[in-house]
Amino acid sequence: MLLILHPDTEDTSEAYRITLDFLQKLPGIKIKKHLVQGQEQALTEIYLIGNTSALDKSELEALPAVERAIKISEDYRVLGRHRDDKRISGFEYQGLRFDQETLHVFAGLCAVDNPKNVEAMMAALRDNGQQCTRMGAYKPRTSPYAFQGHGASCLPWVFELAGKYGIKVIAMEVTHENHIRDIDEALEKTGNPTGVILQIGTRNTQNFELLKAIGKQTRHPALLKRGYGINLSESLNAAEYLASEGNDRVIFCLRGMKSDYGAPHRNMVDFAQIPAVKRLTRMPVCIDPSHSVGTRERAPDGVLDLLHATSQGVIAGANMILVDFHPNPKEALVDGPQALLLSELDRFLKDVDIARQAYIARKNLWADAAQ
Repeated sequence: MLLILHPDTEDTSEAYRITLDFLQKLPGIKIKKHLVQGQEQALTEIYLIGNTSALDKSELEALPAVERAIKISEDYRVLGRHRDDKRISGFEYQGLRFDQETLHVFAGLCAVDNPKNVEAMMAALRDNGQQCTRMGAYKPRTSPYAFQGHGASCLPWVFELAGKYGIKVIAMEVTHENHIRDIDEALEKTGNPTGVILQIGTRNTQNFELLKAIGKQTRHPALLKRGYGINLSESLNAAEYLASEGNDRVIFCLRGMKSDYGAPHRNMVDFAQIPAVKRLTRMPVCIDPSHSVGTRERAPDGVLDLLHATSQGVIAGANMILVDFHPNPKEALVDGPQALLLSELDRFLKDVDIARQAYIARKNLWADAAQ
């Protein structure tokens, strides 16, 4: 059972004290409090954990601090929608809104290589009106001999360049909880010129200790990629690990499923599951067409396969796009063959906008059927 308290209820108020005193006396029930920060107000949610089947919903809703009570399933307790569309969805970060209605493009380098290429990328983003990017400092690789990323050594100058070119948010993969400390120290050292979304790669989706560490800190939002070789429900439960530790600012990323059935693409594109994720949870949904498709192959119509995949995700309601670009893909230390060119950025963004407008038109077409 989930109790949603009246907006901006203070834990020092009489209504809160009376409500909590009643709940603490319920036999066999544990209480867990969760604070949700919306655009204009803060909400306190209280989870009642245990055998709640005998609880009287109307009695709980009569408590002075309670706005409403919701019966929830065992899965996705914090991040789940639970058939209640009034729950706060999404979050604010660095002045930007991330929810199931917005769309942000995170174009950038899969792996940071040198200041020249990073600066060229960020300048191109600024010139195209973009405020977000992806920059890989830590790169888990299949081979122990492959480039593993520059790590903490590149963070200061990456963050300084982000500040120089007005980049508000960087999506950056971390593979160990120490990387969070490295990022925090580099941000402090450079005067906090940007923000970081901590990205959890597909190999670490079930690295539960890493999930707990990212969940326990609340400074940075998290971007969780769907895991290798596990089903969608298992990946969504991995996101719940983050939220259950206290950090519910989570974006879920579909990045293709590892399967030979996706050939000749790198993975089997799974963007048709965007509506399912949005129906089951309150998380914004990201797509990663670069790692789904994995090539720059072009269809007979002249459009890159990667762009076709991107538009499929956007027209299905994606809220974020993680996509590889590089000033010179032949120089890229990771995944150069799939990277788009800086000269293609303007057309890529226009292509995304075409798909986004189609999504909005389709949504408006069916709006009355949803009532």
